[in-house]
Amino acid sequence: MRLNPTVAALLAATMLTGAGSAQAETLRLLTWGSYAPEELVQKFEKEYPDIDVEVTFSNNEEMIAKLRATGGAGFDLAQPSHDRIYAAQLEYDIYKPMDLSKIDTSVMEPSLLEGVKANTTIEGEVYSVPHQWGTSGLMANKEMAPDFKGWGDLCDPKYKGKTSMRLKRTILLGTAFAMGEDPFAAYADLDKYQEILDKVADKLIECKGNIKAYWKGGDDLSAMMLSGEIVASETWDSTAYKLFGQNENIVFVPPETGALAWIDTFTLPRKGKADDAAYKWINFVLRPENVTIMSSSTGSMASVKGAKDLLPPEKKVAVSAAFTDADISNLKFFANIPPGVEDMEGKTLEKIKAATGG
Repeated sequence: MRLNPTVAALLAATMLTGAGSAQAETLRLLTWGSYAPEELVQKFEKEYPDIDVEVTFSNNEEMIAKLRATGGAGFDLAQPSHDRIYAAQLEYDIYKPMDLSKIDTSVMEPSLLEGVKANTTIEGEVYSVPHQWGTSGLMANKEMAPDFKGWGDLCDPKYKGKTSMRLKRTILLGTAFAMGEDPFAAYADLDKYQEILDKVADKLIECKGNIKAYWKGGDDLSAMMLSGEIVASETWDSTAYKLFGQNENIVFVPPETGALAWIDTFTLPRKGKADDAAYKWINFVLRPENVTIMSSSTGSMASVKGAKDLLPPEKKVAVSAAFTDADISNLKFFANIPPGVEDMEGKTLEKIKAATGG
């Protein structure tokens, strides 16, 4: 039987439409390593069989670079830190506002939600909500350094050759606070901020003799702490929590001036094509049972109410050993980075590296 050409064309169109509707939508995540554990990805795809998750691991600088290069295309959900969004959006226009009505924000810790909204609101539109949070501070072997409590202790002569740090912006900020400065307040006056950076550079160059080695990754830092080569270091809290599980003398130490706190977010790239799938992923990973899986992978706490109770048991013990309620209230959340600051910090770090061999 030969079909009328018009009927044949309609049938072909119907078949193509059917084939298209059967194809899974792709949710392209641009996120940190460990923020899309395979267990959660598989669980999500089972619950939403019409969505495939494609993961690209990255960091703050790379996320901005990738989205800047494409004008916000190529990804559907990104997870930059809360202090890296405002300036990048003003300068590069790589994100789009979020529809908060599509997110169950009632499960989020109010202070974290409001903090991220305040940091990422532009012309009345909110561009991000919080996901994971944690701190940078210090860790010490309390058996070998029982009195270690502040950023300045990294340079205390009694720990000569026994401490470590990473030459990144965190140590600049921590040292500034230890010297009685408020680097975040100085962002409004870059001449003042440069003065602070110069003082910090002199201090850290002078501190060279205290440093056993400048760590570059969590593995080499962990090896030095576990072997006893060093007794204390600047660190991420998640690294300290892992080591606590192997040696309970090694604890995270919130500096007396306040641990530096970061919040990684959910943010929509401007030319993303799967907003609905992105909102589904956000709500999915904020469910209590999924928060525990995520925290087990990231080593950090989710920005949800009762996050501490949702941690895996071993991490809950480590957090309790590190933080008091007073330490939590003393957190210093990273401020929005204005244009020019990262270049200033980069030049300062290069100066220190050149003088110390770091």
